[in-house]
Amino acid sequence: MSPYDPSAFPPFAVTVDLVVLTVRRHALCALVVKRGEQPFQGRWALPGGFVRGDEDLAAAAARELAEETGLCAHDPAQPDADNGAHLEQLATYGAPDRDPRMRVVSVAHLVLAPDLPAPRAGGDANSARWAPVDELLVPEGEASRLAFDHDRILADGVERARSKIEYSSLATAFCPPEFTVGELRRVYEAVWGVALDPRNFHRKVTGTPGFLVPAGGTTTRQGGRPAQLFRAGGATLLNPPMLRPEV
Repeated sequence: MSPYDPSAFPPFAVTVDLVVLTVRRHALCALVVKRGEQPFQGRWALPGGFVRGDEDLAAAAARELAEETGLCAHDPAQPDADNGAHLEQLATYGAPDRDPRMRVVSVAHLVLAPDLPAPRAGGDANSARWAPVDELLVPEGEASRLAFDHDRILADGVERARSKIEYSSLATAFCPPEFTVGELRRVYEAVWGVALDPRNFHRKVTGTPGFLVPAGGTTTRQGGRPAQLFRAGGATLLNPPMLRPEV
């Protein structure tokens, strides 16, 4: 049996790319950074970077999120913590020519967080900004607007968020710790890009056991009469699901 020779195999690298979504000014927005180095220097891209040899994928994603944006990932070991962004693995992308430097496989992650302030750029990013996803998603037949294959990764992340809030409590990840039903409805409207009937929406979300829990207070921050505040409950699945309207 021949001895194992690592040099006999072609080298390749692993990166993590982040689809960071939030709702700002009633629009679903994604975080993009302007690349400060080649390849694609000066082009907008999703935040991300190479996985270090001593870290797993989740740790690499959390590190890149903090380094390039200043945001922290929510720690699953502290479910009651009211800070940090929701972080989950999205998909793997490994087309041979997706990176001109070498063979690079990217493990993309989806990040969701409430209305966030302007991010700070770090790493190899010259600047970072929130951009409405409608300005970033590429209509069929048009040239890519982002570096690498980040157009596809962004589209997949947006669709994951849009489909997952139909049957899970993921929409509450876009909300502050305490929120009104109206604020939650505006999250659904921003993510789906549709208008929802307020009364039907209120009936569905308050009628699903464990989805929303009264927080014991009211607020007038949206104007008008005081509205009851809620917190996300323990239910992780919506039954029946909240199907998005046809558009």
